[in-house]
Amino acid sequence: MDLASFAPHGLYVPPPVLEAAAHVSGMAAYRKLVAQAQADYGGYWAGIARDVVAWRTPFSKSLDESEAPFYKWFADGTLNVSWNCLDRHVQAGRGARTAIVFESDAGTVTRVSYRDLLARTCRLANALKARGVRRGDRVVIYLPMSIEGVVAMQACARIGATHSVVFGGFSAHSLRDRIEGAGAVMVITADEQVRGGRHLPLKAIVDEALALGGCDSVRDVIVYRRTGAAVAWNPARDRWLHDECAVQPDSCEPEWVGAEHPLFLLYTSGSTGKPKGVQHSSGGYLVFAAVTMKWTFDLKDDDVFWCTADIGWITGHSYIAYGPLALGATQVMFEGVPTYPDAGRFWQMIQRHGVTIFYTAPTVIRSLLKAAEADAAIHPDRYDLASLRILGSVGEPINPAAWEWYHRNVGGGRCPIVDTFWQTETGGHMITPLPGATPLVPGSCTLPFPGIEAAVVDEAGNDVPNGQGGILVVKKPWPGMIRTIWGDPERYRASYFPPELRGFYLAGDGAIRDAGTGYFTITGRIDDVLNVSGHRLGTMEIESALVSCTELVAEAAVVGRPDDTTGEAICAFVVLKGSRPMGEEARQIANTLRNWVAREIGPIAKPKDVRFGDNLPKTRSGKIMRRLLRSVAAGQAITQDISTLENPAVLQQLAEKI
Repeated sequence: MDLASFAPHGLYVPPPVLEAAAHVSGMAAYRKLVAQAQADYGGYWAGIARDVVAWRTPFSKSLDESEAPFYKWFADGTLNVSWNCLDRHVQAGRGARTAIVFESDAGTVTRVSYRDLLARTCRLANALKARGVRRGDRVVIYLPMSIEGVVAMQACARIGATHSVVFGGFSAHSLRDRIEGAGAVMVITADEQVRGGRHLPLKAIVDEALALGGCDSVRDVIVYRRTGAAVAWNPARDRWLHDECAVQPDSCEPEWVGAEHPLFLLYTSGSTGKPKGVQHSSGGYLVFAAVTMKWTFDLKDDDVFWCTADIGWITGHSYIAYGPLALGATQVMFEGVPTYPDAGRFWQMIQRHGVTIFYTAPTVIRSLLKAAEADAAIHPDRYDLASLRILGSVGEPINPAAWEWYHRNVGGGRCPIVDTFWQTETGGHMITPLPGATPLVPGSCTLPFPGIEAAVVDEAGNDVPNGQGGILVVKKPWPGMIRTIWGDPERYRASYFPPELRGFYLAGDGAIRDAGTGYFTITGRIDDVLNVSGHRLGTMEIESALVSCTELVAEAAVVGRPDDTTGEAICAFVVLKGSRPMGEEARQIANTLRNWVAREIGPIAKPKDVRFGDNLPKTRSGKIMRRLLRSVAAGQAITQDISTLENPAVLQQLAEKI
């Protein structure tokens, strides 16, 4: 492997002590695993599946490709995901081991053992059954970061119900769409959530969502009393979580399901306005979450793992609710935000809990970097971070400068950074360094996880030479992959396995492989999906929200622009029904539209920029020239050919910031 081409950014090799003790020790071990997968793909994954998951009925075949691209893994095997995450550790004599160290927004710490977590899961599972939830039913979970959130997910898995977690920042309209799409029979929520000292209503949003219509399938709303705030109550439908669980026994026989039984749905933004219900299996998903947890983080028995993601996203599913628990790990969970009560909160928590593996997003790193540079009192070097041995990054590519700062100031120059590329649809890490094996280069996610055949191709599915950009694909199915889009198999096929790519999985990202090393660098989305602070948001979804403000908006187009903190920022170009506003009027209308989008989708979708024009740049055939809008949003000079534009003068209007 020639690493000379990475000299400008420096090269970081695994620390010898870490490498010697790693699950995957050195590049020779990595190459051996890759070779094993190439020589016997089914046998390779079968060996991993038997190692990391306990099966009630052993499977006889790894991969079934007979209905491609609707692949099946370990299909004739049976298991229970909750039993794998909880019971087997208790039965192995590890029930007293701490499963979760939970720190609330206010700093209160609660520790829960595997034995306690199992009992709480069983009580809720019994309560769900008592309310008529059965195998195959869908349950929407709209909870804050909490032990109760993990318990709710595990309880659903225990009885064979399929959960769909909705991030607590989504609006009533977005929640309604997800309840309706899943056909949920129950919603589990809380009175409020607490973030950064602010109390935010959840039960009220659920009530609003159900009142919007289309959710007739919901029979019950179970409410976790987080703050004790007064909430509206429908006695025919609403139940307190503590009341329901208090009368239930703390044992519950698990429902043994086939490996392909849907474990969960997770709705993600697409390039059209309608969110996609990504469906994941039980067996293959758990296998992949567990092995990526083990190898990517080199997880050991004495580690304290902390993933800062929310359980409303796939990262919180794979690397909070399932991966760590499947391996019997001790992990930290956090309710709040990294800047409350100050931007030293994360470093304080690492010090307090002895965190050894820390996994967060580039947008967090960049914001804490800025805060530390502005206030030396909250710089990481003011805290004892000596417990750390591995750092991780997730959600978007991390720029080299932030990588270097993270490595030097948080990791003390000694901790490898696993810069992980993956997606809601992949279930787990696809391209990532392994900390005891892979030499690291800032800004590159390096090499595929062993057994993942990633490639960069052109529009016809042909491999492009290293050093040349193209479309990122995965050439072979893998156990943790999406099984379908809930209720829309044709959209699944068209979105992820377009015929022009010869049956390869389309990741939707561009990538380039270094000419010398073959290391991957992700170059950004190739579709109309934005990545804001690691959250995927469809441009059409935001545009639809804007134009639904029918009193004001005639037309809207949304694009992304680079942002130092969030990676990508939302920029909305709007044509109003009245005249183009100026000055204070423009500012007021822009704020009105931001708040409108927040109500329709959620605060995460609020445009950072709103700009007004008499029209949008269109060709004479009426097509909006989005490539020009991207240049305008980024503040770049227009160098593209605009000869086909019907109204080139509008570009100057849209370049004016409010």
